[in-house]
Amino acid sequence: MEADMYYSEELIEEVRSRNDIVDVISGYVRLQKKGSSYFGLCPFHNEKSPSFSVSRQKQMYYCFGCGAGGNVFTFLMEYENFSFVEAMKYLADRAGIELPEQEYSKEAKERADLKATILEMNRLAAKYFYVQLKNERGFHAYRYLKDRQLSDEMILAFGLGYSNPYSDDLYKYLRGKGYSEELIRKAGLINTDERQGVYDKFWNRVMFPIMDVNNRVIGFGGRVMGDGKPKYLNSPETVVFDKSRNLYGLNRARTSRKPYFLLCEGYMDVISLHQAGFTNAVASLGTALTAGHASLIKRYVKEVYLTYDSDDAGTRAALRAVPILREAGISAKVIRMDPYKDPDEFIKNLGAEEYEKRIQAARNGFMFSLEMLEREFDMNSPEGKTEFFREVSRRLLTFEDELERNNYIEAVATAYRISRDSLDKMVAKTAVSAGMARPVVRPKRADGVEKKKEDGIHLSQKALLTWMIEEERLFDQISNYISPGDFTEDLYRTVAELLYEQRKEGGLNPAKILNHFTGEEEHREVASLFNTRIRELHTKEEREQALRETILKVKASGIDYQTMNLDPTDMAGLQKLMEEKRKLENLRTLHISI
Repeated sequence: MEADMYYSEELIEEVRSRNDIVDVISGYVRLQKKGSSYFGLCPFHNEKSPSFSVSRQKQMYYCFGCGAGGNVFTFLMEYENFSFVEAMKYLADRAGIELPEQEYSKEAKERADLKATILEMNRLAAKYFYVQLKNERGFHAYRYLKDRQLSDEMILAFGLGYSNPYSDDLYKYLRGKGYSEELIRKAGLINTDERQGVYDKFWNRVMFPIMDVNNRVIGFGGRVMGDGKPKYLNSPETVVFDKSRNLYGLNRARTSRKPYFLLCEGYMDVISLHQAGFTNAVASLGTALTAGHASLIKRYVKEVYLTYDSDDAGTRAALRAVPILREAGISAKVIRMDPYKDPDEFIKNLGAEEYEKRIQAARNGFMFSLEMLEREFDMNSPEGKTEFFREVSRRLLTFEDELERNNYIEAVATAYRISRDSLDKMVAKTAVSAGMARPVVRPKRADGVEKKKEDGIHLSQKALLTWMIEEERLFDQISNYISPGDFTEDLYRTVAELLYEQRKEGGLNPAKILNHFTGEEEHREVASLFNTRIRELHTKEEREQALRETILKVKASGIDYQTMNLDPTDMAGLQKLMEEKRKLENLRTLHISI
């Protein structure tokens, strides 16, 4: 989150309070009401049972599995990868609130300006390439696209264009629009070398603008029309172009309403699938599929059909993608396109209906990987077959969920006509010999760091803060004994001070407190302060007892902490602490009624 806030606190709070967190998050996660909260599957880590909670009363979300948490701003920043300012704009727009023009700090302004300038240059370049395609110099490129049977609608919809064979056309055009050489270089549109000087990165290629989910041109792919190398050339990484966080065609596929994506290898495949009515096709940007791509896909769908080329390279790429997708909680299926090489060829020869049938008949990704594995073993010899099943057992162990693993064991036993029992035994034996009967892993957080185990006193302080915001009546009882100074961590103390201030002015508003913190890490921490349960407490007596013990524990540690940090010459402070200690003794007989 950017530390230099450009909006007044009142405005930030107005935007936040006018966007109900349950409504906003429902647009991304399926939520079901349970008690006073809503629960769903956490979008920030892979889970089978819902531990992601959203509270209308607190206007906060918190995942009890991975610790992701915050208010409506935090959610958009984590999920949509927005900056704070982008989240603010999005939510203001959603609530119909006019935002004033901002006063940026110098650095933030420069960074925002550079991004905006490059996006504007990319937009101009895309238009320029489109115009070149439509005049006579670009006729052979236009013919090339028409020969690939692309309609004019599709050429326009994807903004396809052509870069001239003259090596500094675009450079001259952008210079003429007032952009400096340095800026054009930062946009990744030119190269420089000693012999040629400055020249366009793309020339004599069919151009594919690459858009982000908000339809902004963030980079380009260029394809040669003959046999030149490389066949595809992509923009380098820039401040707006990150290959591993974007997918070609995602800006259109995300609105296709289908519950799955078709994942292709090339840009042409995406366009020809869209033209044939399969508007949920996407491709990674000239790189192999990464975990970043998988988590991006997971925001939109839970299932992916791989439509990679049917040659060896395509098959290898599909096999590499299956486990990456599974790791992100996405089930993968593989579409067989033989006798054709890719979806483009397949549809031209057999049509869209046949392709739909292939989608229906797609192979489960894991079973497909086993079919490919068979080629490496002599399945006609007993040794070869046993070795094959050993490797299969090792792969079956990668399913952490027991039910899922058992389903796959059953599927493999059926497909290969062997007894379920003997495969079970082999899997168990493999687990022991590979040391894979592993201890329970604590859930990883959204950023891949394991959750820390907490010590008792921190847990008690957090539980107290949770109680205080959940019931205002309790707040008043607790605040008779506990002051912000009793919280030993800086962050906890600051949050307590803000809460006590709010209470003095009338209401409690935990989500507003997050506006005071700038880091996503702090948001996660603060959210956990308001979502802490010590244990399940059923009866009124149990709750009263737990609350009393927690108050005593926090008070005692607060006094110790303040004593340790007291200036020895501070007599008034010392007297106050002696007084607190006497109070603590009376507290031991305290009865709190809930």
